[in-house]
Amino acid sequence: MFKLQIIVGSTREGRNAEAVCRWLLPVAQSHDAFDVEVLDLRDWPLPFFQETIASVGDFSNPTYSTPIVKQWNEKIRQADAYLIITPEYNRSIPAVLKNAIDSVFFSFNFRRKPVAFVGYSLGPTAAARAVEHLIQVMTEAEAVPVRTSTLIPLVTTAFDAQGRSTNPILDVQLEVMLDDLEWLTRALQLARAEPQLPPAALRIRAKR
Repeated sequence: MFKLQIIVGSTREGRNAEAVCRWLLPVAQSHDAFDVEVLDLRDWPLPFFQETIASVGDFSNPTYSTPIVKQWNEKIRQADAYLIITPEYNRSIPAVLKNAIDSVFFSFNFRRKPVAFVGYSLGPTAAARAVEHLIQVMTEAEAVPVRTSTLIPLVTTAFDAQGRSTNPILDVQLEVMLDDLEWLTRALQLARAEPQLPPAALRIRAKR
């Protein structure tokens, strides 16, 4: 089985991410290909990004300025694939989520691994703009985004009292996205077994 980490990208009180996670978690867990772990950023009080190439050192055996960032990096390293849950704040993603990604960028543990996205919003946009921004962020981290995202508009009415979606198309989106995520996970695992080029950022730096 492949290790799938679900990253809950909101930490605020009263967040709707919990309802979203309750809905999608059993679906992901029932998927034969995945061993699922939830990483709730509430449990990871990371400091604001302050790492440099010097503080990280060797990206294959990185050091970090604080123990919790080192632990977070090790946790991220363990995954074969990622699914990120994000709300939309002012046309983008929460600062805490961006910080969690930036904090471990220099160790390149997202590199050449697939990532899928579940976005939600209070209004009709369904976090589409936040997900588009997040795709750019994760591409820069050298992850491989899944084309199909699951976008949830009007999130406060998206689930019933039992946690089931009130819109069947959401269930379809989620199933298709997870199938695509599995396919990419298999393909990229084979690719990572081949001889690897160093990260592009390091190769560019070395040629300056």
